[in-house]
Amino acid sequence: MKTLFAIAITALFLSGCNTVAGIGKDVQKVGQAVEGAGKK
Repeated sequence: MKTLFAIAITALFLSGCNTVAGIGKDVQKVGQAVEGAGKK
């Protein structure tokens, strides 16, 4: 039972990291677009 719980927690943690990384990339792209528009 403890092993199953540990695997579930690890899976949630790893998927959360991937989600946060994806959001960070999206925010970075928006920032670059705004910066590009500001230079024009």
